[in-house]
Amino acid sequence: MSRVKPHEAATEDRDTADHDQMEPSLAKYFETEPRTRIKVDVAGKTHPGLVRQNNEDQYLVVRRHRGREILATSLPTEILDPATDHAYTFAVADGLGGQQFGEIASLLALRNGFELGGDEIKWTVRLNDHEIRELQNKAEVFCQYLDESLRAEIRDHPRLKGMATTLTLCYTTGPNLFTVHIGDSRAYLYRDGILRQLTRDHTLGQQLIDLGEAEPQSPEVRRFRHVLTNCIGGSEAKVFADFDHYELAHGDVLLLCTDGLYEMAKKAEIASILSKDQPMKDACEQMLDLALTKGGKDNVTVVAARFEFDGDR
Repeated sequence: MSRVKPHEAATEDRDTADHDQMEPSLAKYFETEPRTRIKVDVAGKTHPGLVRQNNEDQYLVVRRHRGREILATSLPTEILDPATDHAYTFAVADGLGGQQFGEIASLLALRNGFELGGDEIKWTVRLNDHEIRELQNKAEVFCQYLDESLRAEIRDHPRLKGMATTLTLCYTTGPNLFTVHIGDSRAYLYRDGILRQLTRDHTLGQQLIDLGEAEPQSPEVRRFRHVLTNCIGGSEAKVFADFDHYELAHGDVLLLCTDGLYEMAKKAEIASILSKDQPMKDACEQMLDLALTKGGKDNVTVVAARFEFDGDR
């Protein structure tokens, strides 16, 4: 039986130690785990409803690309993988303020956010713990900026005083899902027959529940369920954003919606639509039709995305 010579064993131990020491440094700047390919089917719909004349809801879905193009090389091109990474942003905003100022507020929030996104120094499409912390800090700055941009608009145009908007934003890259939430629009995740609410309403009604002063179905909660305690623009209170991180699984469906859907339709009814093997475009149309059939008392906006894992690369 052959034996490892002492100097060979020492070299092997040193190589292993060097590798172990390299891992933390490598993970700081590079993603070390295999990248999961994900296919996303996404759609969105909005409707003023059957009672209101104007639509104060807005939605936006953006896909980002990060890739490499080989312009010249002496290497065999078949050994190089210039695959493109994709990241998605989904957002819904429900404006308020009356006299059509609500639709201005939601429009400005999404437009200003889109423009600011184009100026980002770094687009986060691959993650480690440091990047997740950076993403949360960026989300806080982003929401503070949107809030101040609406306040500046009000200062320049005093007739807009009182306009404000909710904002529920989701960002996905690979199997990672991040939610950034202000107000009472919602994000849900449908998985294995269960529709789970990811966001918590920023309303006086929800606050009463959290403090243990009222039951979820009590008259007090119903009375104050639309009184916002946190929004972009509006009051002088400083805006704050809930930030959460989730892991997606194959077949998950992400749903963003305004209260025009969830106040009209039951969770089981929404889940039944999302359970069907159909394009998200059809699912959005069915959810909108459901809300209208139930009365359509408010503007209705839905954005839905199904995630299918396509293996590692």
